[in-house]
Amino acid sequence: MISRTLSVLLLLAGAALAQAPALLLVLEKGDKSLAMVDLAKQQVVARVPAGEDPHEVVVSDDGKTAYISNYGAFANPQHTISVVDLGARKALPAIDLGTLRAPHGLAVANGKVYFTAEGSKCIGRYDPATHALDWTLGIGQDRTHMLFVTGDASRIFTSNVNSGTISVLDRDKSGDASGWIESAIRVGKGPEGFDVSPDGKELWAANSHDGTVSIIDVASKTVTQTVESHTKSVNRLKFTPDGKRVLMSDIGSGDLVVFDVAGRSEVKRINLGRGVAGIQIAPDGSAAYIAVSPDSNVAVVDLKTLSVTGRIATGKGPDGMAWVAGAK
Repeated sequence: MISRTLSVLLLLAGAALAQAPALLLVLEKGDKSLAMVDLAKQQVVARVPAGEDPHEVVVSDDGKTAYISNYGAFANPQHTISVVDLGARKALPAIDLGTLRAPHGLAVANGKVYFTAEGSKCIGRYDPATHALDWTLGIGQDRTHMLFVTGDASRIFTSNVNSGTISVLDRDKSGDASGWIESAIRVGKGPEGFDVSPDGKELWAANSHDGTVSIIDVASKTVTQTVESHTKSVNRLKFTPDGKRVLMSDIGSGDLVVFDVAGRSEVKRINLGRGVAGIQIAPDGSAAYIAVSPDSNVAVVDLKTLSVTGRIATGKGPDGMAWVAGAK
């Protein structure tokens, strides 16, 4: 009897965990807050202060902590990364980056938090285990904005908006004093949003100033093709998990532009409002969540039908987003 009872309890507990709603984290830039959205209900269930001018957000590997870049851009560059305890739903003391200014792009790899410091022309790394900045590297490019770090942290990519380049940083085995070798690849004008394909073979960079997309062969570090996107100002680009499509948000027109990767061609263009920014795709590839910043909502797009299936009301200026799977 005890064994059966225990088995039933374990089954119920497992079912409860499986049914626990997932959270979508949405930065509300205009309200300086982080909204926690219950996706089952498609509504905000909690808000936490996110610091001054919050732009991007990432989540630790264990799903317990969110890190938020406090940007400030050119007029008032910030020097902090805000920290949120997701379980307690409260802000923790911010990470002071000292003289590193205008942090923006974020990534988590091997338990550490990587960031761009646009105002200091470098990238850096924070170690939550030691509560210390343990590494910085000068990039020397103008407006190093977004970054992508491979899972083993052996390769880092950055978009450098005003330089018109994508930097590829590889761990150096030949004895360079910095430990890294940088290759700056010339692309179109104003590369901002970019992503690396799930198989790691290609990088697609959206050039926000000339309406093109540069496609880079990662192995040779060369631009193999430049595609017209017929956009005004794309600021984010994401591959779907299966690598078959690319989504681009055109903040200038309010369109979500969907491209077929193999055909290098547009599949569909969906107007979502007055301007779109952050893109977050469900891990199973079923839906995309697009921040419609001027209209204070997140559009839910079914990736099978490429149709809008819902709207999530948010605070002012939704933008950067992150996914917390299985959270309560």
